[in-house]
This record gives sequence, structure tokens and C-alpha cells, in this order.
Amino acid sequence: MTQQENKPTGFFAQLLFNIIIPVIILTRFSGDEYLGPSFGVAIALAFPLGFGLWELKKVGKFSFLSILGIVSVLLTGGISLLELDVKYIAIKEALVPGLIAIAIFVSQHTKYSLIKTMLFNQNTLDVERIEKALADKGNLDKLPKVQTVASNILGASFVFSSAMNYILAKMIVVSPTGTEAFNKELGRMTALSYPVIAIPSMILFFVALYYLLNSIKKLSGLTLEEMFPE
Repeated sequence: MTQQENKPTGFFAQLLFNIIIPVIILTRFSGDEYLGPSFGVAIALAFPLGFGLWELKKVGKFSFLSILGIVSVLLTGGISLLELDVKYIAIKEALVPGLIAIAIFVSQHTKYSLIKTMLFNQNTLDVERIEKALADKGNLDKLPKVQTVASNILGASFVFSSAMNYILAKMIVVSPTGTEAFNKELGRMTALSYPVIAIPSMILFFVALYYLLNSIKKLSGLTLEEMFPE
């Protein structure tokens, strides 16, 4: 597999398969005259699930976040198709980012810190050069503290996402599962989740990344260009 083939899929494809197509199916084609409520949910969720599995195969590895995303889709499908109480949608929406936040905070105290998996890794940064430059400046021992602060900011973004997911689901998804109204509400929630939740969470993510890079720059003497792999 070439390096080009191994790159993650672009932003537009992510938006199309994870948001736009499922929202259109849920809001426009899940009525009895088209797919029906149950089949509509199944088809809508098949797009992000299928896209996630395809991308995992393309990238060539299973990431923690990708697996959680697939689990989230399967849980939504299970709740919808089994026609469980609608309250479980709000619980599920809060659960996935909540679990990520807990994993980020807990992993700080282990040798498998998620900040290294998500931000400070060989695919994102030239870790070997950074650690050597920090050691040359006598600042290598300060790196864990910088990573902890960045990790806390990153964890906070998922805490925010968990709380907002729950509030949004409770406000919007109120109809019984297995109905056309439920599907439309699920589509509306999916559409609103991007501007209401994803964008603020991404801002916090980039705040964490900026803090990490800026701190390393000051401690190592490297330029931003020198921190990234060639």
C-alpha cells in the first residue's frame, strides 16, 4: 500500500457519508411511502458504518476513535430497530464521548496515554527529533507536564461533547422509536450535532494541539516546520 493510499479520507467525504446522506434518508425517505421507519434507519446508519469500515481497511489499522464511532452507530441502530425506550438515545449520545473523556484522563496515569495516540505520535510529529532537541536543551523532563495539560484540554472537549449530546438528544428526540417522527428527529439531531457540538469540540482540539506545539517550540528551540515529519 502506497503512502497516498494510506492517508485518511478527506473532510468532504467524511461529511457526506457520516452526516449529509444519513440526514437526507432519515428526514426525507423514512416514511411509509418510501423505506419505512425501520428500514430507513437501517439504510441511513449503513452509510457511516460502511464508510468507517472501508476507511479502516484503507488506512490499514484500527484506531480507538474509529472503533468507538462504529460502536456508536451500532448502538443507535440497535436502539432504533429494537424499538427501545427513546431515553436510551440520549444516554448513548452522552456515553460515547464520555467514555473517550474518561479514557483520556485515566490513560494519563499509564504508559499508554491517549494524547500520544491522538496528537503526539510518529504520524503527526517527528517524535524522535523533538525528544532529542528537548534533551539537548535539558527540558525533556518537562514534556510529560506539557502532555498532561494538552491531554486535559483534549479531555475537556469530550466532556463538553458528552454534555451537549445529551442535552441535544433530550430536546429533539422525543417520539417513540420505530416511528417516522423518531427518524426525522434523529436526522435533525444528526444535522445539528455538527454545528452545535462538533465545531466547538474541534476548536478545543486545536487549542490542545496549539498548546502542545507552542510549548514544545519554546522548550526545544525547534521551529514548527522542524517538528513535523518530512
